[in-house]
Amino acid sequence: MEPRDRKASSLRRLTAMGLLVTLGIVFGDIGTSPLYVMKAIVGANPGFDADYVVGAVSCVIWTLTLQTTVKYVIIALRADNNGEGGILALFSLLRRRGAGWLYAVAAVGAAALVADGVITPAVTVTSAVEGLLAVSPAVPVLPLVVVIITLIFVMQRAGTASIGRLFGPCMLSWFLMLGVVGACAVPLYPAVLEAFNPWRAVRMLVEYPGWFLVLGAVFLCTTGAEALYSDLGHCGRRNIAASWLFVKVMLVLNYLGQGAWIVSAGTEALGVNPFYAVMPRWFLIPGVVMSALAAIIASQALISGSFTIFSEAMGLDFWPRMRIRHTSEHRGRLYVPAVNWALYAGCLLTVLIFRTSGRMEAAYGLAITITMLMTTVLLAFYLRMKGAPKWMVAAFLVVYASIEGCFFVANLFKFAHGGWFAILVASLVCAVMVGWRKSSGVRRSLMEYRRLDDYAGVISDLKADTDIPKYASNLVYLSAAPDNGTVESKIVYSIINKCPKRADHYWLVHIDHTDAPETLEYTVREVVAGTLFDIRMRVGFRVEPRITVYLRQIVEDLVAAGRVDLTSSYPSLRGRGIPGDFRFVVIRRVFSPSSLCPRATTRLMNLHEILHHIGVTPEKAYWLDTSVVSTEVVPLVINTSPGRRIVPASAG
Repeated sequence: MEPRDRKASSLRRLTAMGLLVTLGIVFGDIGTSPLYVMKAIVGANPGFDADYVVGAVSCVIWTLTLQTTVKYVIIALRADNNGEGGILALFSLLRRRGAGWLYAVAAVGAAALVADGVITPAVTVTSAVEGLLAVSPAVPVLPLVVVIITLIFVMQRAGTASIGRLFGPCMLSWFLMLGVVGACAVPLYPAVLEAFNPWRAVRMLVEYPGWFLVLGAVFLCTTGAEALYSDLGHCGRRNIAASWLFVKVMLVLNYLGQGAWIVSAGTEALGVNPFYAVMPRWFLIPGVVMSALAAIIASQALISGSFTIFSEAMGLDFWPRMRIRHTSEHRGRLYVPAVNWALYAGCLLTVLIFRTSGRMEAAYGLAITITMLMTTVLLAFYLRMKGAPKWMVAAFLVVYASIEGCFFVANLFKFAHGGWFAILVASLVCAVMVGWRKSSGVRRSLMEYRRLDDYAGVISDLKADTDIPKYASNLVYLSAAPDNGTVESKIVYSIINKCPKRADHYWLVHIDHTDAPETLEYTVREVVAGTLFDIRMRVGFRVEPRITVYLRQIVEDLVAAGRVDLTSSYPSLRGRGIPGDFRFVVIRRVFSPSSLCPRATTRLMNLHEILHHIGVTPEKAYWLDTSVVSTEVVPLVINTSPGRRIVPASAG
């Protein structure tokens, strides 16, 4: 086992260190919810009374229990894909069992989760900084928020491995502060403990005509549950489940304390954030500092989660391939520059449009309800796939579709007040995911393949034909052919017909991006002894696709096994033992306007050409920048409709 794998597996064992790291990585989003949940609940009903507050706190407690504890911690965490969690990992499990048609469900859920990643840092950081207004109303909140968000995204490039060591102790202190401050405030109205009775939640929802506004606010307490599932691969199910027991107790104590303070303060609670109001005056500034730090950690977790989502999306062919960097040797330390700066622009736009946390809360929650609904659908298929009885699957689907459906309807009422922004972001991301997958599927179906063995003879003759100038000692093609002994016709045409390319060795390299995150292995088939090699690399989505590095390692293995001689065939170089050169050829297929095909296919192909510019070239995606690379543009001609054929002119 590699050192990185040993370290990753040790973090996923149930240990004190694993629990501490889990607190720092997994619970940032849901752990900062007390900053704004009770404020939003009071804002939903300015004429509140004690029954309303206790009922709302009861809704929070049972939402955390049913949604986070039961659905995600008990059920979803068991649905792991080689140790990875999240909606795309769940889809990968189902796809392998023939449920690839659910890709639209997965794309909608993943896109909504990305939208949540845009809004969450903005609302969390703004809520934390607004605590300074209790110290001095003249504090410039907006500039401070912009500075903090900018620093969060700038530090992604350098990596967060060293900062990450502080996350665990910081979040442990944060949750202890939540619990202690909340517990100290409960005596202000001890009857708030009746919130543990679920009947108080039901009665409040039945008696209060604006129940949908309350549910929209209550839902904010569980928005981090989906991120909790996505972080499964970082810490493991046992550490997350054990840590959640502590986290939930601290969260519930804080919500109880805020509820007790609101009832005791009466109308004075209007326009005040009860999160800071329950703190002693002398602790206010330290409390704001800890809130800002917790907000940064929560934002960091969501940004890292977004990198993982897009990395998985590329492997599933949901997204154009982008440059991925690894900022450390630790598992999951991904950095996707294009995604980072797109999220940064989205966060700044959120701050500048909504300006206050109260207005941002209106944009918050709607997108994540969509993700949760999509996860529920996929989990129902997963449970059935694992052999759960139909009645049990149906019960699960009905219960959680009903709960999340109510939350979705409740959040829809916030659409005009800000929910439109989350839906807009999610729609744009989803459109790219679905459009790219469909158009890529059509392109793959239109590619022509040839049996590689059929060209063994001509390749051997081409290598021996000294009348043809040598193109390279080692000629490498990136191949997209399936693993069945075939090769794209365009590669055959490039080698044999388009300026015949003589070389000592021909390497056909196929990169298979697997669902397993840490996979890095290869197979080699020697089609022509010492001349033509068909290489299949299996690369996990958490592994940098440094194809030139891996190809060199494969070639070294073949040289050591005596299967190939890399020494240059030029006499002046061979006598000195100098190895031959390598040259890469990348085939780029461009949709031809002369194609005869249905309009729908034409639109998909044109969409693919547009979306292609979102990603990077294969040279950059596969780290070929420092190699000698030639790109050959070939037309992708589609002829699915009969066309006229020119005929000889009639005599006379």
